[in-house]
Amino acid sequence: MNGHTIRTIYAKELKDSLRDRRTLISMIVLPTILMPLLMFGLGTAASRIVSKARAASSRIMVIGGEDSPGVRGELQQVGKFKIEDATPGWKGLISDKKVRAAVEIPPGFEKALAQGSAPPVTIYDYQGELKSGIAADQLTDFFTKLRDRATARLLTEHGLPVKIAKPFDVARKNVAPPEKVGGNLLGGLIPYIIVMLCLVGATYPAIDITAGEKERGTMETLLCSPAPRSDIVLGKFLMVLTGSLSAVFFSLVSLSCTIVALGSATSRMAADGPPGLEVPSIDPMGLVGVLAMILPVAVLFSALVFSISLFAKSQKEAQSYLTPLIFVVVMPCAMAVLPGIELTLGLAFIPVANVSLVCKEMLSGIWHWGYIAVIFGSTAAYAAAALAVAVRMFGREDVLFRT
Repeated sequence: MNGHTIRTIYAKELKDSLRDRRTLISMIVLPTILMPLLMFGLGTAASRIVSKARAASSRIMVIGGEDSPGVRGELQQVGKFKIEDATPGWKGLISDKKVRAAVEIPPGFEKALAQGSAPPVTIYDYQGELKSGIAADQLTDFFTKLRDRATARLLTEHGLPVKIAKPFDVARKNVAPPEKVGGNLLGGLIPYIIVMLCLVGATYPAIDITAGEKERGTMETLLCSPAPRSDIVLGKFLMVLTGSLSAVFFSLVSLSCTIVALGSATSRMAADGPPGLEVPSIDPMGLVGVLAMILPVAVLFSALVFSISLFAKSQKEAQSYLTPLIFVVVMPCAMAVLPGIELTLGLAFIPVANVSLVCKEMLSGIWHWGYIAVIFGSTAAYAAAALAVAVRMFGREDVLFRT
């Protein structure tokens, strides 16, 4: 094994890859813009959509309530609803999003309410649909306040204090520091994005320097050189690894800049918000830990995509082979996003899932050193095995000259 030869081949592949627009997009452009786009763009868009939905008047239908004109009148005066009498197909209208919700006011409701024994009111909505859920929440709030006013009136009429209906309040206070709150909120999403970018960053360089060279007919020229095949495969592999690590590096730099940019905004939020409000944050050392834990994952992904692309006869075939790998990676990586899943010794040996879970903990400021050692060691072992397979495949004539 000759270090100079490996460096020469690596420099040659790096120079060629930097001329490829797709490689630059996957290594630099996409990782750099993805984090700000997610944290600024999607967050702002979601906030505007929700605010617009809350401000709009919801079309609702009232079932019954003919003998409760006072309640219907108050409901109309709220200003948040466009009230209509229910038609026979009102359920279908809600399912088709033409009507946001419906409320069923039982017969004799207003009279029974005055006596303090009103029957229940039923609210119908489209579960999981944003605007329908907002309308249902607003209806629930209206009837809750109506009930509270009726309770206060009845207590006053009987000479009892209004507070007797609510003798005490229940308060909730957060005891976790801001970095743990932020890590719990974003700690699953950030590793998921970084791991996927790690795979994407390795994909295009691997396809170009393997199947791409087969299509261009330059693979034979390189193999005719006096360089040993082990040096050639390591030089090419280092290029793929560079693409993977570049995507991770630029995504972390972009994330760090995004967090700094959000610093002043979050500070104002805490200053202008209610007393005791804590703005979630992320442990900065957690980002360093994520970078360290992603190193063996980058080696693993680089070796896998290199081997798969090397087996393909063309770039198109390599892309079709690598597409299932994306789904294989997504499933264990998504475990960190799912609520309630905690890191255990068994999960510490599952590739990709172990790194996603431990990165989520590190971003929360929690460092399980025993698990970290097990995960780093097991992932490094998987990466070494994958690299050995890549070297072995590069030595097979039926793979290199597969037509």
